Amino acid sequence: MLEKITKIEERYEELNRLLEEAGDDYQRAAELAKERADLEEIVEKGREYRQVLKRIEEARQLVDGEDEELSLLARQDLEELEPRQEALEREIKALLLPKDKRDERNVIMEIRAGTGGEEAALFAADLFRMYSRYAERRNWTVEILSQNETGIGGFKEIIFMVKGKGAYSRLKYESGVHRVQRVPATEASGRIHTSTVTVAVLAEVEEVDIDIPESDIRIDIYRSAGAGGQNVQKNSTAVRITHIPTGIVVACQDERSQLQNRLRAMSILRAKLYEIEENRRQQELDETRRSQVGTGERSEKIRTYNYPQNRVTDHRINLSSFNLPAVMDGELDEFIEELALRDETERLTAHETAQL
Repeated sequence: MLEKITKIEERYEELNRLLEEAGDDYQRAAELAKERADLEEIVEKGREYRQVLKRIEEARQLVDGEDEELSLLARQDLEELEPRQEALEREIKALLLPKDKRDERNVIMEIRAGTGGEEAALFAADLFRMYSRYAERRNWTVEILSQNETGIGGFKEIIFMVKGKGAYSRLKYESGVHRVQRVPATEASGRIHTSTVTVAVLAEVEEVDIDIPESDIRIDIYRSAGAGGQNVQKNSTAVRITHIPTGIVVACQDERSQLQNRLRAMSILRAKLYEIEENRRQQELDETRRSQVGTGERSEKIRTYNYPQNRVTDHRINLSSFNLPAVMDGELDEFIEELALRDETERLTAHETAQL
């Protein structure tokens, strides 16, 4: 680990020198500054780690010395320094893990009503509000790309983009089936119903990241439809794009311009195709890792929202919150941080196993 830290420190110092030489080449300077910023935390932790190791070595030399007072002080230092050494080793190992290049990107989220009819559609709207409030708390912005509303305020489907630094790194753990247990507003007898909603999280993809030949897509133009199916525009501005090789279909109709709807549909399609390719690549790289944390398999019920018991339970990490209103108001960090920690721990274990 010290060898890796040394190499990173050498690259960090080289970047400092190159930045000074960049002069008025602002694009080059920006690239160098970003790489340096990515290494800064590892360099700082590495320097602290070296200092801790040096102090531990000095303390151990004093422990068995003839001076009892110094020996006692050395033992006290070791009681503090050894746990810090272990903590720094864990932190540095985590920082040295290969980064998911998508983590800093914006995300495209798809929320779809599953089983449960109108109640599922209403809960889809609740989840959209939950993620919107979470984005607001982190100073991110939300932009609706496509929506299919029901007549009573729910969504059969809503697709939206969350823009902000690190959006994917936080929201990627939300992929999967979300289950709600509550008395629907449409239920007169007061019986508790169970409904499901599917959430998919895709990293935004630039055109340069994935090439889609024109021959691979079919584009259909039609009139936009509002809630209940009524046509809301006289002109045909809605766009449906079919990716012929995979059969993926993306439709956008919310913009008044056919061009805008086409651009949005293409951005969603690129994200879907990129996700398929990334999942395939990841499976090839790591067949040994079977954890479902963060993989976003849609068949998996990842979380249950139980309204009668005021409880939200994430089944992947067996963690429950008994403040359901706060969670629905966007207080998701308790779950996301625990999921990120579990994911990091398992990646570390897989990495260490691969090194053996």
